[in-house]
Amino acid sequence: MRKNRNFLILSALMIAGSITLGCAQNRSVPGSDRQSKEYRVPPGMNPKREFRGAWLHVIGQTQWQSKSPAEQKKYIEDQFQKLQDAGCNAVIFQVRPTADAMYKSKLEPWTCWLTGKRGKAPSIDWDPMEYAIEEAHKRGMEFHAWLNPYRVTSNAKEILPADHAANKEPQRFVKFNGQTFFDPAYQENRDFICEVVKDIVTRYDVDAIHIDDYFYPYPANGKKFEADDASYWQFGQGMERRQWRRHNVDLLIEQLNNTIKDTKPWVRFGVSPFGIWRNKSSDPRGSNSSGLQNYDDLYADVLLWAKNGWVDYLAPQLYWTLDMKAAPSRHLADWWNRNAHGVDVYIGQDVQRTMNTPDPGNHDKNELDTKVNISRRLENVQGNVWWHGYWVTGNYKGVADSLAMKYQNTIAIPPAYGDASLRPKPVTGLRFEKDGESVVLKWDKVRHSHVEDETDVVKYVVYQFYPGEPVDIVESLPIIAVTPQNGVRVEAEDIEGSTFVVTALDRMNRESQPAKITHK
Repeated sequence: MRKNRNFLILSALMIAGSITLGCAQNRSVPGSDRQSKEYRVPPGMNPKREFRGAWLHVIGQTQWQSKSPAEQKKYIEDQFQKLQDAGCNAVIFQVRPTADAMYKSKLEPWTCWLTGKRGKAPSIDWDPMEYAIEEAHKRGMEFHAWLNPYRVTSNAKEILPADHAANKEPQRFVKFNGQTFFDPAYQENRDFICEVVKDIVTRYDVDAIHIDDYFYPYPANGKKFEADDASYWQFGQGMERRQWRRHNVDLLIEQLNNTIKDTKPWVRFGVSPFGIWRNKSSDPRGSNSSGLQNYDDLYADVLLWAKNGWVDYLAPQLYWTLDMKAAPSRHLADWWNRNAHGVDVYIGQDVQRTMNTPDPGNHDKNELDTKVNISRRLENVQGNVWWHGYWVTGNYKGVADSLAMKYQNTIAIPPAYGDASLRPKPVTGLRFEKDGESVVLKWDKVRHSHVEDETDVVKYVVYQFYPGEPVDIVESLPIIAVTPQNGVRVEAEDIEGSTFVVTALDRMNRESQPAKITHK
């Protein structure tokens, strides 16, 4: 039996030869590599390759505006650290909830959810998204910038500034259920949304752009959206209206993907759709469900986007219980797996409902075990996203403890993208150095050219093998750190005779050839 590991992750830059370190949790369950989609993870084993994300939303979260900037920074640090302690390797952070900005923008006003008033800047000069990216990356976590593309207001009471486009060019906007939305029919709106995304991708080191499930507005109060007569008569060109609406959304998704890839090809584009594409009663290709439908109610043809390569991953919101009659999540997970068209699927899991619902078929007081195991045995499902992250950081009914101690208790690397024949440069100069009473494993940073490239090294993976163990990096258990820095402190009592392996990860999560060293 392999003994527990206390692994250490660098939490600050190396400056003048000194290293500041932070601690992470114990890991003790063996895992397996999932770079091959043919692989199935046996029950009880945690994979080496797995997306473990969490959504942190800003809209409706008044705790942000009740804090000073210094407290907001501490809050970001606290939330990200708790997610990492629970084994997460990605944060999906809301940066544009209602055509506003959780970051410095010349295109849109500051979000009211940060400062209490739309357009009001923080009391000090700081950039929450920039800070959040730094905090994620120094922990070896990915940062996915989450935007809502069409929503402009969240309720009828919200007053937009006089110079807002919705007041100056009202024909470009629609109103429904007390909210204002960009009308998807207008090319000007698609261009503006893409301009916002291009600005983010250009100025910030994001790993992905992520949009959620709000396309055409959800039905409300028993009524479907019907507020686009004017734009339909102007732009419909004789198309059936539902088909025309889907076409409008298709145009945005394609343009968004092109915008992202033309700016930085390594930045991924992910969509988190409502959990039902179509019911089988509407389409023989649909799922055994009877709920609201992406295709028919939100005018989002998600499968077309995957088929055409316009998205890099899908995170369907399977927020229901395993056997809910209208939308059984166990069957919907299988349906998305079979209809992914080769695109990675990460299952959106509702933490509260999962932890509240007994699973008698598994003799368990909640559904967490079954849901995680389902995600790990499906070929195209490469991970989970927890809704919402605050339930994880708050350890709702022990969910963070369960993730940290069992389901995410080994370090996982997110799935790799892009051309598998390309790999980053390997690590060189592997060595041990004394730092007081401690030992530091160090290596030379892999140098980049002046032009950013997808093969640039952005992180390193550190493995430790005890004396007598085979040196094999296909499992997750030997991983003791994923870090952007070129050094990690190792435990003196564990080091004698141990072999350490260090690999480099590029922007697409591809892993270099290993470098190894044994401490004599």
